[in-house]
Amino acid sequence: MNDTNPPTTAAAAAAEAAERLIAEFRALPPGSDRKREIITELDANAQALPFLVSVVADAEEYGLARVESATVLRVWPPADPDLRRRAGRALLTALRDPEEDLVRQYAAMSLAPYTSDPLVAMALDSTARADQDPLVRDSARFSIKEAHRLQETGAGSP
Repeated sequence: MNDTNPPTTAAAAAAEAAERLIAEFRALPPGSDRKREIITELDANAQALPFLVSVVADAEEYGLARVESATVLRVWPPADPDLRRRAGRALLTALRDPEEDLVRQYAAMSLAPYTSDPLVAMALDSTARADQDPLVRDSARFSIKEAHRLQETGAGSP
């Protein structure tokens, strides 16, 4: 057999899937619930992490897509140190969004893997002690406990 097309690797397939879903996401109207579904389809796709970072940081983006992006970033934190720092900072941006209580809650809950960044650790501590929203405070407390657990098990390291 003389096949001139090289076999597609898993990484290439993941990249193609991410590109296709991201293009679909960007073509949708602002409040489309399909955006949230696309984020869940991108779950565990490392190729999509930079995109998810941009979604969670964008105050103009659909709130439930931001919530799903925060969740994915909690479960699958980037291994690349620079992208990991950007993800933590994007979650901080979402945490400071005064218009989106649910987004703030999920951002606070998702910060545990990013507490090696002193700015994240300080903001999380401050949020856990003094945020006006009790659900955001509780989410920050959850993240602090989770960060300690991750440090103890070594699972929180990039």
